[in-house]
Amino acid sequence: MKKLINKIDECKNRDELEVLRIAVLGKKGELAKAFAEMKNLSGDEKRERAKELNDFKEIFSAKFEKKEVEISEAELDEKMFREKIDISLISPKNELGGYHPVVETMNRIIEYFQKLNFAIEEGNMIEDDWHNFEALNLPKSHPARDMQDTFYFNDGKLLRTHTSPVQIRTMTREKPPIRMIAPGTVFRRDFDLTHTPMFHQVEGLVVENGDIVSFAHLKYILEDFLKYMFGDIKVRFRPSFFPFTEPSAEADISCLFCGGDGCRVCSHTGWLEVLGCGMVDQNVFKAVGYENVSGYAFGLGVERFAMLIHRVPDLRSMFEGDLRLLEQFKN
Repeated sequence: MKKLINKIDECKNRDELEVLRIAVLGKKGELAKAFAEMKNLSGDEKRERAKELNDFKEIFSAKFEKKEVEISEAELDEKMFREKIDISLISPKNELGGYHPVVETMNRIIEYFQKLNFAIEEGNMIEDDWHNFEALNLPKSHPARDMQDTFYFNDGKLLRTHTSPVQIRTMTREKPPIRMIAPGTVFRRDFDLTHTPMFHQVEGLVVENGDIVSFAHLKYILEDFLKYMFGDIKVRFRPSFFPFTEPSAEADISCLFCGGDGCRVCSHTGWLEVLGCGMVDQNVFKAVGYENVSGYAFGLGVERFAMLIHRVPDLRSMFEGDLRLLEQFKN
């Protein structure tokens, strides 16, 4: 039996160690045979032999486990040595990565408004009902709340459905004049070709004392911005409804796919809707304690812009991490 214990030291890898384990401790191994032979012994001899075999099994198992650890550590050391990388060496292959199309689009939008001296404001993703709805002229009974399928928490808090609460918090914290944009992540219970539960918005707000801000100012800024983003396109404004602006409008651009002639993408209208805007409703100013001021606001979906710029047909592909798509946006 002692020779079997010494054989553990002769094993050089896991395979040899496993063969020895089966030969000694297996169902048909040496230990099982030794126990089977005990039937021919007398009572005292049987007890003495059983103690001897159990002691052997304990010693063998302990040494076996120790050897197993040694072999594992040696194999790991060898693997680490074999796979080591000298990070100080200069790689002949130096590929540059690229921004995700949503990030790239967001950066372009921010860059435009920063050049016009718009401040960048950020806020909480978890909001309360007042900042997300009521202060924006959306009381609990307002039917427009049905347009925004909201994620609620048990304590009444919610995941913001737009970045408009950032505008409210900025106005409650600061006095006019205000010129800001609020880029960020927002959440709604929606998921299809053109909607995801999590997406990104950029909302803008301009507020001045008196009535010096007009829709003409808003129209000029947005026309220039849309041409900056999409190139040589036509822009039109259509009357619309948003609870927090009055009057309100939606901005359309001539279809990027057909040039305005009409196609499946633009539903054969020649136009693509890209953002909403309007003059800030006086009820919103009252909610934040402003008097004798005027201002305009606008909001857009960053994914919508990225899809149009890069001709991506399915919004969900922006978040699936498919390298076949993302590698196309390398610099």
